[in-house]
Amino acid sequence: MADAVIGQVTDRATARPRRFGLRSAMRRKSMTAFLMTSPLILLIALLVVYPALYSVNLATLNRSMEHFVGFGNFLFLFNRETFWMVVRQSCIFALTAVLFKAIFGFVVAHFVHNIPAKGQRKWRGMLLVPWVIPPAMSCLAWLWLFDPSYSAFNWVFEKFGIGPIPWTGDAMWARFSVILVNVWIGAPFFMIMYLAALKSVPEQLYEAAAVDGANFLQRTWYVTLPMMRNIIAITALFSLIVTFANFDIVRILTAGGPIDLTHVFATWAFRVGIEVGDIPLGASVSLFMVPILTVAAIFILRDINRRGNEA
Repeated sequence: MADAVIGQVTDRATARPRRFGLRSAMRRKSMTAFLMTSPLILLIALLVVYPALYSVNLATLNRSMEHFVGFGNFLFLFNRETFWMVVRQSCIFALTAVLFKAIFGFVVAHFVHNIPAKGQRKWRGMLLVPWVIPPAMSCLAWLWLFDPSYSAFNWVFEKFGIGPIPWTGDAMWARFSVILVNVWIGAPFFMIMYLAALKSVPEQLYEAAAVDGANFLQRTWYVTLPMMRNIIAITALFSLIVTFANFDIVRILTAGGPIDLTHVFATWAFRVGIEVGDIPLGASVSLFMVPILTVAAIFILRDINRRGNEA
């Protein structure tokens, strides 16, 4: 009996240094990981955090950037009808573009997913081309397609007896044009994300649904969508942030025209801050995106977290 007690005490004494050694090793690994990622953290701080804080500081100054005006720039914007038109236009542009990108991405992802494995790589490569090409380059090609005098679209429509369409000269068609180009560029991102999510859905679920007599639409609604909801939400959030901050498409295609009716936050901030020369007011315009995107992110992430807790 005494020998057994002595053995237990000896085992505990020898176990303590092992736990301590494991803990210290984990601490060393954490410190090593932190030191290895510190250059990236510093780079993010220099390229993201510092400009963000500097823009906040600029938004509190007057036009000459010599006097502190507090919320004066924001109050000035709230009293301008053009600003609220830009807010409405940005929301319509972002929400509509993200919705259609999600729909087209989902449909194309199903199309590619059902192709035999040998042909999927070719189709994925071709369908990713609009997303891979630099947006400025593809927008220049679209600008030629929308040209009022030499539009390729109008030339085709003329063959069918349809009159020329003022793609960038009319407010409604200009809004349609920038949304169309944004969907064309961004839909492949949704497609590749949804395709990866489809690959992770167990085939047994589809087989069980087929045994129960579910058709394609029912399997999509009751199996595919519930399994992909988190991926759909995260992808939509990322795309919403990028679309709200979009600059090149609107700038190249319409430059905010006609009569400022297609301006979004980024292009109008550039217009006010750089072209007009009121940099603090331009910074105030760009900062107005923050509360809108924060509210959207809170709702989307809270819904994802709620579903995770329920699961």
